[in-house]
Amino acid sequence: MVIVRNLSGKTRKKKIKPGAGFGRIGVLMGGPSTERRISLKSGTAVYECLKAKGLDVVAINIKTDKVVDNARLIRRHNIDCAFIALHGRFGEDGKMQRILDLLGIPYTGSGVLASSLAIDKVASRKIFQQHGLMVPGYKVLEKKRYGLKKGVRTCFSLPVVVKPATHGSSIGLTLVNDNKGLPAAIKEAFSFDERIIIEEYIGGREVTVGILAQEALPAIEIIPKSKFFDYVAKYHPGMTEYIVPAKVDKHSARAIRHAALKAHKSLGCFGCSRVDMILDNKGNVFVLEVNTIPGFTSTSLLPKAAQAKGIDFFALCLKLLQLAYEKK
Repeated sequence: MVIVRNLSGKTRKKKIKPGAGFGRIGVLMGGPSTERRISLKSGTAVYECLKAKGLDVVAINIKTDKVVDNARLIRRHNIDCAFIALHGRFGEDGKMQRILDLLGIPYTGSGVLASSLAIDKVASRKIFQQHGLMVPGYKVLEKKRYGLKKGVRTCFSLPVVVKPATHGSSIGLTLVNDNKGLPAAIKEAFSFDERIIIEEYIGGREVTVGILAQEALPAIEIIPKSKFFDYVAKYHPGMTEYIVPAKVDKHSARAIRHAALKAHKSLGCFGCSRVDMILDNKGNVFVLEVNTIPGFTSTSLLPKAAQAKGIDFFALCLKLLQLAYEKK
């Protein structure tokens, strides 16, 4: 509500529609990555929410990683701002952000450098360690230098986690309990990426913290019905229980939120992110990764954390759009 004064000096109240100053919003979704299906769900949820509230919004289905084609597609929709709901490569790796920078269009989330660092589990972990954060022990394998017949020495005991270095949503990830299963897990991970990580398995409680506008939201504890929070546990209904906020003691809660915010800032992230961590049985917090474009359905973890803070899904979307213009 604002006060409007006319030429005669009289005033009247005028209701301003939330989001009216954002112009035409393009929700970028889909993409060419292995996370396309999940991205379409996120993008559709954002689009339908903004549309239902009367905002000028258009859904833009990204289908290729060709720069020229995407620049032409975005120009054709004549948007003023982009809400990026692209997961994985060509969404979270800084490439779409670079296109939008060249077009001069403000967009939600982190910029080119932070995005490219966060999606790379090797580069980001080195930065986490430089900032005093704990990460699981890990070994990096490159496809061009590796042969299955050579075998692998991990330097830490089983079980281990094998996963692609630049993929999310637990795609290509395997929990390996014995040496016989290691070659198959490595082969599976290499089918998605040229580099993979063999990671020390940290027993404990899996937690995640959403970051919004440089503030840590309430932590969420993730309790999968299976032993590990894999793709099935993430995306099949009823396979995982989420506790918001996480039922941990005050000291652990502070440590978790502190580590999450430090990881977010260490990569130079902006707007929002979701930081995945393990709280081990001794109270140590291990940072696994930072997701610069977390899920955006109404039941995804960042919206769940925001809701616990009193921020509904529409308000969350508006906040991210506001931050996009502030960054620009």
